[in-house]
This record gives sequence, structure tokens and C-alpha cells, in this order.
Amino acid sequence: MTALREQGVIPVADPENYEAVRLAIEAAFSTSRIQEFLRSMQSAGLRIREFELALASGVLGTSAEGQYNRLSGGDQGQIREFYLASLERVAVELRAKFFKLYAYY
Repeated sequence: MTALREQGVIPVADPENYEAVRLAIEAAFSTSRIQEFLRSMQSAGLRIREFELALASGVLGTSAEGQYNRLSGGDQGQIREFYLASLERVAVELRAKFFKLYAYY
């Protein structure tokens, strides 16, 4: 017997700020902007998994950090998960090109 595990839906407490940060992440990882985003991360000396530092450096937009900081802990956790899922969907070729961003050393 196989059981499928479905992740529970957690309601968002602050939909306006949540959506603004989510859209900033979505835009950064869009096909048309992903290389620019990765170059910005590289120029800032950041690793791809350093989400809070990416927010603080402004590579996700100038207002994203403030909007993220206004979110509740649960909403921030969901945003971090969305960011991490987004970075895993980056094409293998780009990951290879920006190897140092993705390296775990």
C-alpha cells in the first residue's frame, strides 16, 4: 500500500507583502532574468542559498527586504521554501556556469 503525502496548506497572514516578495523571487528566477540575477549574486559575493543576505543586498529588489521583514514567521518560512524551490529549478547548464554560487564549501 502506497500513501501519497500531500503538503498541508498554511494560510498566509499578510497576503499583500507575501505576494510582493513572491513576485520578486519569481521575477528573479524568470527565464529572461535568471542570468542577470545569478550575476548579481556573484558580484555581491553571495551563495545561492543565502536568501536573507540576498534580500539585504538588494538583488531581489529594493523593497523586498522590508516587505519580507513585515511578514510573520510562518509567512517568512513559506517564502524561504518558495525561494529554495525556485533555485532548484534553475537549468543544469546555468548551475554549471555559476558553479561557485551553488557549491557547498
